[in-house]
Amino acid sequence: MARCGNRLLLAAALLLLGVSGAAAGDAEVNTIQDIFQHLRTCWKPPPPNKARPIDITVVVSFNRAGNILGHPRITYESAEASDNDRLQYRVAVMEALQRCTPMPFTEAMAGAAAGRPFAIQFRNRKTSPDKTSPPTQERRA
Repeated sequence: MARCGNRLLLAAALLLLGVSGAAAGDAEVNTIQDIFQHLRTCWKPPPPNKARPIDITVVVSFNRAGNILGHPRITYESAEASDNDRLQYRVAVMEALQRCTPMPFTEAMAGAAAGRPFAIQFRNRKTSPDKTSPPTQERRA
């Protein structure tokens, strides 16, 4: 199982080696909040017929030019997610990062953000309005 997960993560990371294109627009990123906002514009979760909605977190760092530094790392996935759900969401996360890079940092933000890890949460599950339902189990990747 862990071996399969490593292969899935490697396959998703390889998507980042392709041509990237900052498809999120030309607005400059000047604050930490802007980083998350910029990434939200690039996020396209898998359609419901391909994967059930899950929450997933990735840790990623950028260099001064706004390109991804090193390899993004998945640090959390919803416990109830199947292997297919995980694969579909890992690919969607890597595609979102690919669409959003290079990050259009301002000069000041480039210096402040370079090399620092950002934990980006992609939340897609609906929270239950019923307060009596048991909490979901988390699964750390």
